[in-house]
Amino acid sequence: MIRVLLADDEGMIRSALAALLRLEEDIDVVAECADGEEAVEAAIRLRPDICLLDLEMPGLDGVEVAKRLTRMISTRCIIVTRHARPGVLRRALSAGVAGFLPKSRDADEVAAIIRRVAAGGRYVDPEIAADALSDERCPLTDRELDVLRAGRRGETTGQIARTLSLAPGTVRNHVSAILAKLAVQTRQQAVLMAEERGWI
Repeated sequence: MIRVLLADDEGMIRSALAALLRLEEDIDVVAECADGEEAVEAAIRLRPDICLLDLEMPGLDGVEVAKRLTRMISTRCIIVTRHARPGVLRRALSAGVAGFLPKSRDADEVAAIIRRVAAGGRYVDPEIAADALSDERCPLTDRELDVLRAGRRGETTGQIARTLSLAPGTVRNHVSAILAKLAVQTRQQAVLMAEERGWI
């Protein structure tokens, strides 16, 4: 049996997919989680073979969950998303994700991908992969992306500085560089652009 943890903050989608996957003879859904933190805790406790993670969840998103889990336990992670942006694919692959697919897939296709990943393979949706190859590269440095991530929910310069162990002046310099590179007026506009393009 392939033991699967399913994490999605949309209850109806989560329970419907879990019910459909339980109809498969070789798949056992061992946990259904409503957010990233719950998924990490349950995965550490239950050690599933596969974690099927929604990209957009409150708190930790699917990629952040996968990054933590691939460092801590030997589970393989698959990201499902409604908004399959190419930049997110690059971030997911660098986090060690083994599968990446849109939510538009049928349950039997999802089951087939779970089997493939559980057997040691990888799966990336072909359309997303093609888009990723043609997508523009992020002009921001890793540290500038860290600043955007740390301030994506409106945190102050001081809070970002404390989170990243930087001086407030250094954070302000990074923000100025970000705004100039992206040709936007505010940090929130920069965050929005970076999220839409999958850079953070």
